[in-house]
Amino acid sequence: MGNSDDLNKPPGALCDSTANAMERYFSDLDGQTSTDLYAIVMAEVEPPLLSAVMKYNRHNQSKAAAMLGLNRATLRKKLKHYDLL
Repeated sequence: MGNSDDLNKPPGALCDSTANAMERYFSDLDGQTSTDLYAIVMAEVEPPLLSAVMKYNRHNQSKAAAMLGLNRATLRKKLKHYDLL
């Protein structure tokens, strides 16, 4: 049975999706080692996150940066890095 914190999470919460994806990743490793896991995960997650936030904010970089908690210059750098500008 889940704990009381599970009652406050919406179904399909991002943390559950992430945990499931990581379990699959480790299963697929089948005992092999992995390096740069943080960079791998960020390269997979950051582009769709940035795209979705930009779309939600109608490509207003200032609003998107505020929503993400980033400086606008940092957002622009990330958008350029992922060819999203």
